[in-house]
Amino acid sequence: MAKPVLQDIISGLRFDAQQLVCAVIQDHADGTVLMVAWMDAEAVRRTLTTGRTWFWSRSRREHWRKGDTSGNIQLVRSVAVDCDGDALLVRVEQVGVACHTGARSCFHTPLPTSGTQQAPAGSTERRR
Repeated sequence: MAKPVLQDIISGLRFDAQQLVCAVIQDHADGTVLMVAWMDAEAVRRTLTTGRTWFWSRSRREHWRKGDTSGNIQLVRSVAVDCDGDALLVRVEQVGVACHTGARSCFHTPLPTSGTQQAPAGSTERRR
């Protein structure tokens, strides 16, 4: 099977109305979700071709490469697209912390939940 052309890969993604796709950044070694950010087509291209994560800043309206100012870089190990084509899972080797607050992950603030029920053992029921 021929290797897909980069432009075909990018054009196969489902970008939102702002021409962005959600990127979930995950530590390739232990599976920790480090951060979520947005990519436009150019950020996807740069991420796939440079081995570093690139994003689109919605507030500054510019591209940025993780670690350029902080030194906390992300080395891309793999990229996968979800079943709908509208989100990416980018597995990285994180050098330093991922969060601008200095925490390893941006997901370090737990919220209270009332959910105590668990799925029945052996349950294979799928939600639609």
